[in-house]
Order: sequence, then structure tokens, then C-alpha cells
Amino acid sequence: MWIYLTKRLLSLLPVLLGITLLVFAFLHLIPGDPAVVLSGERATPEQLASLRTQLGLDQPLPLQYLAFLGNLLRFNLGNSIISGIPIAHEIQTRLPASFELTVSAMLVALVLGIPAGVLAAVQKNRWLDNLTMSSSLIGVSLPVYWLGLLLVYLFAVNLHWLPPSGRLSVEAGFNFQPITGFYVLDALLRLDWRTLADVLVHLVLPALTLGTIPLAIIARITRSAMLEVLSQDYIRTARAKGVPEFRVFFQHALKNALLPVSTVTGLQFGSLLGSAILTETIFAWPGIGSWIYDGILARDYPVVQGGVIFVSIAFVLINLLVDLSYALLDPRIQY
Repeated sequence: MWIYLTKRLLSLLPVLLGITLLVFAFLHLIPGDPAVVLSGERATPEQLASLRTQLGLDQPLPLQYLAFLGNLLRFNLGNSIISGIPIAHEIQTRLPASFELTVSAMLVALVLGIPAGVLAAVQKNRWLDNLTMSSSLIGVSLPVYWLGLLLVYLFAVNLHWLPPSGRLSVEAGFNFQPITGFYVLDALLRLDWRTLADVLVHLVLPALTLGTIPLAIIARITRSAMLEVLSQDYIRTARAKGVPEFRVFFQHALKNALLPVSTVTGLQFGSLLGSAILTETIFAWPGIGSWIYDGILARDYPVVQGGVIFVSIAFVLINLLVDLSYALLDPRIQY
């Protein structure tokens, strides 16, 4: 196990190096100048040149990249060009919001997707199977920004059932002092049930929006895995012994079908952690995705580089944890 883990960690280094190179190259291909954004369009050429020198933007791109790598090796992600706030502090501040939203979206996807996939496999080629697969196809095809705006218009604007944006209402925010930054956990620690209800209500629409695509993918993968497992000999043996169908499906078949589901879940969780840009923008969610989006618009190179590097590291580490979880789900796997 430890040898395998060491090899996997070492194999991640070229991946992360390639990510840093691609992010740096693509970011500098975007039209625009951070010095102009920071100083304004009325700045004189002398002022712009002085600001570029101060920010290190007058150096050749290879030297800028090497300086970025040197700071990264010292765990120094730099400061934002626009606000001057350290990137590490911004990540620490915004990570709880993104993590809370991602966990909520994945809970929606798992709680609804796995049972839907199991029922579709049990009712293969029947109306319930066709309905589930058609719904999952629609869920994968729906644009996130369109679905988010539709949910806001329906449940917030017309019906007034749910809040349209934010993590907390203004009234609850005045009296709420976060401890960890995870609002659900903080409300539980303080036994503040009114604030907990307010936080959960604000999570409903963005979690549904962000969890729609993973829900559809997990439902389809669960169905395929269940159909493959249900055709195995040990399932027929269990049925021949008189094992109730409920135990056949949920004790024998589902447990062995969770291996591909865990893979998809890990990949989706890692991708949602940093790719929820549209969802966070629509719902004014103060997470990492909206922060990176603002950095792109402002040509704030350190923000985009630091944010993408952090998300990339989180993504590869989550994939590593998924690989290690295989041995827990399937004892036949040896590292």
C-alpha cells in the first residue's frame, strides 16, 4: 500500500507541472493588461511602465514562469494584483463556501442518483427504466446557467419559496459569527437552529443546480453496473438459495456495483469543487469558482494561477483517495 501510494504521489508531480505551464501560458494569451485594469485607462505610458516593472510584468515570460514556480515551491502563491490580499488567505476564506456547496450537490446526486439507477436496473426495459434514462439524458444536456436561472425565476421570483442568492439572509447574518467558515457546521456548533435552517434553505437552489449533471451521470453508471452484476453467477446462486430479492439487490448486487460509482463520484466531486463558476456566479455564492471568474475578468494573474493550482491539487488528491478506496469496496484488489 505505502509503495503504491508513494509511486502515485511521485507520478502527480509531472501532472501538476504541466498544469502550471498550461495555466500560465493560456492566461497570458488572454487579451488585456493587468496594469491598465489596475491603474485605469487614463494612466500615462510612464505610469503603466512603472506599474509593470513593479508587478514583474516587464520580464520575459520564461522568467515570469520560473519566478512563479519558485514561489510555488516555497508555498507562496503571491498576492492579488487588484486587492493586494494574499492568495492563500483568499483560498482559506472561500474554500468553506465551495466545499459546502459541492458536498451538498454531491449528496443530492448520490441520494437521488443511486436509487434511480438501481430501480432502472431492476425494471430493465420497462416504463420506469425508460423514464429514468430519459430524465438522466435531459439532466446531462441541460445547461447549468439556464437551469439555475429557471429555478431562481420559478422558486424565488414567482413562488417566493426559496431565497435567490447568497449563503445567509441579511437578518441572520447580523447575529451570526462563523467559527470554521462552514456555515452548516458553525450553526450546529452554536446550536443555532434558526440560522441552520436559513443556511440550508439558501443551499437548496444552488445544490440542485450544481448536482443535476452528477445525478444524471451517477444514475446511468449505477444502472450499467447493476445490470452487469445481476448477470453474475453468484447472483443466480443467491436467488436459487431463496434469498429475498431485496437482499439480492441491495446486499449482494449493489455493494459490488459501487466500484465504478465511487470512481465517477470522486471525479465529479473534484471537478465540481472548482468548476462551479456559473452556479456560484448566478447565486452570488462567495466560493473559489466565482473568485477565479472575477480574477479572469480583471486579468489578475496570481488569483487565477493560485486558484487553478489549488483546484488541480485537490482534484488529483481526490482521485488518489478514490483509488485507495477500491480496496475497501472490493477486497480482491491488491496494491
